Amino acid sequence: MKKFDAIIIGSGQAGTPLAFKLASEGKKVAFIEKEHVGGTCLNVGCTPTKAYVASARRVWEAMHGKELGVDIPEGTKVNLEKVKERKDAMISKSVNGILEGLNNNKYITFYEGEAAFSGDKTVKVNRDEITADQLFINVGGRAFVPESFKQVHYLDNQSILELKEIPEHLIIVGGSYIGLEFGQMFRRFGSKVTIIERNATIIGHEDKDVSDAIRQFLEKEGIEFRLNANCLSGKNNASGGVTVKVDCTSGAPEISGSHLLLAVGRAPNTDTLNLESAGVKTNERGFIEVNETLETNVPGIYALGDCNGKGAFTHTAYNDYEIVADNLFGGKTRKVSDRILTYSLFTDPPLGRAGLTLEQARKTGKKLKVGFMKMSNVARAREKGETTGFMQVIVDAETDKILGACVLGTGGDEIISLFLGMMYAGASYKVLMDSVLPHPTVSELIPTMLESLQELKD
Repeated sequence: MKKFDAIIIGSGQAGTPLAFKLASEGKKVAFIEKEHVGGTCLNVGCTPTKAYVASARRVWEAMHGKELGVDIPEGTKVNLEKVKERKDAMISKSVNGILEGLNNNKYITFYEGEAAFSGDKTVKVNRDEITADQLFINVGGRAFVPESFKQVHYLDNQSILELKEIPEHLIIVGGSYIGLEFGQMFRRFGSKVTIIERNATIIGHEDKDVSDAIRQFLEKEGIEFRLNANCLSGKNNASGGVTVKVDCTSGAPEISGSHLLLAVGRAPNTDTLNLESAGVKTNERGFIEVNETLETNVPGIYALGDCNGKGAFTHTAYNDYEIVADNLFGGKTRKVSDRILTYSLFTDPPLGRAGLTLEQARKTGKKLKVGFMKMSNVARAREKGETTGFMQVIVDAETDKILGACVLGTGGDEIISLFLGMMYAGASYKVLMDSVLPHPTVSELIPTMLESLQELKD
């Protein structure tokens, strides 16, 4: 049995930097990956989808030139094969860079294969059995497939990126991040798109005004929504394509299309790890239970990234790496609870969110002040011809600290960091209110919004 200082299972956004960090400290590392070197984000998540979003944006610009006085000849057409080639080249360059770094590092032994625990701090990969005092699990997650769709020809976030022809009619089951982003990009590519959501609103954990605004601008682009859909199931059509059964309050009971994308959530890749043999506990959904420093119930075994249920984003996975690395080597005490929830929805326009939603803030029982500004009142948004959306900030009326903010509109995915920085600093909103921000930008109206905070009435 080979003995290492550390074993890392999974090469995602936590596992890969951790491997190099451990190696830089002179630790002998076994680094295991069964499928995608670089993990979900690089191969089938953020990098490829945002490359597709950029291509879809080019289509939108070509179709909306007249609004800004630019006559663009008709005939814009998406070559999905070329879009895919660009995406594949970007991924390949990054993956090759990681592999080169691994191959040139004398402290890292790379295993390509599926890992499973064979006992207390022992792991079997291929025909090898290896052991270490420290083990780090970073196996990520995969698309969840409901039982009623398992016999249907479906796409998930990974397989849809392999298409070389644009779907005639793409049906999407699931009205959250993945479903909405793919829905808009393929609508812009030329597909008819229908999004089916079982709840009354899309992105159910968002405030209703945010969800409604996003649905409205997507409907304006021609995307059809079926909400309150229950008893969902699918079947393959004899002539090709699929039919999805929906039980809604109105509309046809079935929807037929050429392709089906399932975007109803993610499941952790923990079911093949044989965690029981190592005594590592999971919850009822299969997520590995961890403490504030990401250690499991077994000392020396850690879980990072999507598989621990503490965050479902690349930035939270990377922060998991930072927490572990700083606690082990940096002389710092960092915890999961130190971070503030933040995320972006990369529709166009995008949504940036930091901290609490308004509904969540109400439930705290704190006295609140709220600021609001429509993008149509922002000069820079009008100049760009992109006035959809709004900005909102929520402030604790007693401490003057920012509890949450959202920016739905042009640049929202970047602008939200302004609020996030103030929240991490624990500063009063008045610091940002009194700041001088550059003109002409969307951000420059944030101080104006903060000057007009209103007390929130019950």
